Amino acid sequence: MKRKADSHATSHKPVQKKSKTCKSAISQADHRMIWPQKLQGQRLTTTTALNDGDAKKRFRDGLFDKDVLDKYTQGYATSAPYKHSVIHELIEDKLLRSVREEIKNNVSFTPKETDIYKIHQSGDLANLDGLDDEALAKLPSLLALRDAMYSQSFRDYVAHITGCGPLSGRKTDMAINVYTPGCYLLCHDDVIGSRKVSYILYLTDPDIPWKPEWGGALRLFPVRTIKGEDGQVARTPAPDVSKVIPPAWNQLSFFAVQPGESFHDVEEVYHAKTKEQLEKEGGRVRMAISGWFHIPQLGEDGYVEGAEEKLAKNSGLMQLQGNPEQYDMPQPKPASVEQPQSSSQEEFDEADLEFLLKYMSPTYLTPDTLEQVSEHFDEDSSITLPSLLNKKFAKEVRDAITTLNSASPPVDSSEIENGPWRVAKPPHKHRYLYLQRNTSSDEETMKDAAKDGYSPLVDLLHNFLPSPQFRRWLQMATGCVIESHDLTARRFRRGKDYTLATGHEGKPRLELTLGLTPTSGWGDEDEESSTEEEPATEETQTNGKGKGKGKAKAEAPKKSNKKQEEEEEVIEVGGHEVYMAGDDDAADEDAAIYKSGGDDDNILFFQAPAWNKMSLVLRDSGSLKFVKYVSQKAPGDRWDISGTFEVEEVEDDDDDEEANGAGNEGEGNGVLDDTEEEWNGLSPDESSDSD
Repeated sequence: MKRKADSHATSHKPVQKKSKTCKSAISQADHRMIWPQKLQGQRLTTTTALNDGDAKKRFRDGLFDKDVLDKYTQGYATSAPYKHSVIHELIEDKLLRSVREEIKNNVSFTPKETDIYKIHQSGDLANLDGLDDEALAKLPSLLALRDAMYSQSFRDYVAHITGCGPLSGRKTDMAINVYTPGCYLLCHDDVIGSRKVSYILYLTDPDIPWKPEWGGALRLFPVRTIKGEDGQVARTPAPDVSKVIPPAWNQLSFFAVQPGESFHDVEEVYHAKTKEQLEKEGGRVRMAISGWFHIPQLGEDGYVEGAEEKLAKNSGLMQLQGNPEQYDMPQPKPASVEQPQSSSQEEFDEADLEFLLKYMSPTYLTPDTLEQVSEHFDEDSSITLPSLLNKKFAKEVRDAITTLNSASPPVDSSEIENGPWRVAKPPHKHRYLYLQRNTSSDEETMKDAAKDGYSPLVDLLHNFLPSPQFRRWLQMATGCVIESHDLTARRFRRGKDYTLATGHEGKPRLELTLGLTPTSGWGDEDEESSTEEEPATEETQTNGKGKGKGKAKAEAPKKSNKKQEEEEEVIEVGGHEVYMAGDDDAADEDAAIYKSGGDDDNILFFQAPAWNKMSLVLRDSGSLKFVKYVSQKAPGDRWDISGTFEVEEVEDDDDDEEANGAGNEGEGNGVLDDTEEEWNGLSPDESSDSD
């Protein structure tokens, strides 16, 4: 997906608001040090070599006793869902308290947000050696802790418990991560490069014990072993966690990094009900030092030439063994179109219009409106259409979803799947509830749906959106010739669901999202209020232009005075759908990172959860797409219908390229403009029967 050159593009980009919570909660000094930049390709550092006696003094008394070591070793061997260990009171308490104070007073944190996490992070502690003497003098305890963690004594201790073999003391790999309310880390297995053991050392407030109901737990996922018809065995994580380890002061959690097995996440740190409660609880600041022990490096005992390359190769093979992708759910189920061909307005007879009017706002069926939609899409390769469904049918859908939204589904995925809904899996790719258009008879499906109270949703999924009539309308609106369609209804639950960034390879395809989220408070209210009775007009959209492009936010309660309103902090709750440009030069960075400092050049298209709003995007090869994790603080669950339409590829027209100017040179079918705004082409005097 490419972006058009636009001299004023920055004025329409989503605003990236930095969280104020981290600063107010953990930063007490006016002059905090900025971490030195990591030298390109250099990850090795020289820790101060500690003799056995000095190293052990920095840990709690008795930790290295044989009976204590044997107890942890036995516990590790019998732990589940995969081998892990938790050591309480790891470090000498006075030393760790000093470390926490040094961090609070001297270390600067960067808010960082991607498709998979939202955290505040320091620089790599391996780069402490790059600080000048004045800066190092402010962090003596932090240096002492780092050297103790990577001392020969403690590396041997960890290696004995895990049975993982020698660990490197030269390749230190650790950072300070701070999770404030709303922060999280989604499911992953930590398998990168030469990592051997993953660990987390908690530095939560030692005087205010962390409560499990605040969230922030390390959670481990069990792995399903599935034997295919060909006898090949695949391993893939189950959608539900089976082990929850809440944070605690001076607690170390660690496990061996295992390809296709060591899947885990960090539970969201939940918001307190009131500001007063949050202050009483110390801000719910989940501070921790996390990192990895690596295999021995050149010159260290245990180094084996080529071991890192072999480890990477074996990891890749283990992750691919048994083709686990065949067990991903939902699987694509495209329905082919017989003899695809372009459409024109004349193709609609009276019966077609009667069918479409049962579902759609009449405005979108007028020739003038359809022409405006087509011109907008042809120019930008994307468009957002408010109030697509007519008033009567939209009310039926809204009533059904509101009823479903009021009842929380079961927590256990297997229990959920006893009913009509399925759980998207595996969790290191996505998790949400879905209904997929299937091959069973529509009549039978509708009967089952009526019993469970979601028949209008299934009516959309089975009858309206896959219909030849809507398909022809879609072809007229986009100029695309549709070859197949694949539709899924989705429910993203608060505090649980998301999709991680996935790419698209191949020819451009048309993607549809029909927002059906009935709750307000997602950052799209200006459009929602203006579309409650009819599609947006030029007049209404001029005042609220671009508001739907901001991050999804919880709706703030009404304040009694202006001063309180100014002090009210906006809470971001996620749930937005994002298209991003793939970065071929960012191999060592997160694939889908929001650039900090308000630089959102890589965001191409952004839509917060909304009611009765359809987005159409012609997606190019190489672009990334995801739905952001829905916070527990969100005003409800996100609901939508997602569709993929394979379309005929159109050759670039050189004459049109020249006519559009040099700024668009090289752009063809599938180009997406990163300055896309909600379409506002309807004139104020056009009426409609929509909400």
